[in-house]
Amino acid sequence: MKTLLLVRHAKSSWDNITLSDFDRPLNERGKNDAPKMAKRLRKKDIKIDAFISSPAKRAKKTAEYFIKEFDRDKDEIILISSLYEASVSDFNAAIKTIDDKYKSVALFSHNPGITQFANEVVSGADIANMPTCSIFAVKADIDNWKDFVKAKKEFLFFDYPKKED
Repeated sequence: MKTLLLVRHAKSSWDNITLSDFDRPLNERGKNDAPKMAKRLRKKDIKIDAFISSPAKRAKKTAEYFIKEFDRDKDEIILISSLYEASVSDFNAAIKTIDDKYKSVALFSHNPGITQFANEVVSGADIANMPTCSIFAVKADIDNWKDFVKAKKEFLFFDYPKKED
């Protein structure tokens, strides 16, 4: 059994219009939401074996807040460049490369791809938009990540900063 947690990066700043999209940092709301959501995830008692992120600044920083909450080192974050501006097929390709020793993985990426992928992962998910710093979790009855795409998956939860506890 494998667990995949899709995490959209926290709210980013548009203050400096000279920065490239890739280099945009988190804004104040993002800096508050990321640790808040990491704490909520930890309370669900889910163990995370690997933290995989788009290398874009806002996604990587979001992953850093989560990895800190799980008492791990930020150097453990695995960066996959194709998770920036990722399509559904990019997500599928990235998941196939995950080491099978990892049972539970948090994957940090961006819209619109992450919302599209969440809707592809579980039929009937019908999520119009994954808000910033939202978490979409599924379990797949597999031993190998390469089998994730075709595996039977079970929706676990969908959480986001403005959702009532």
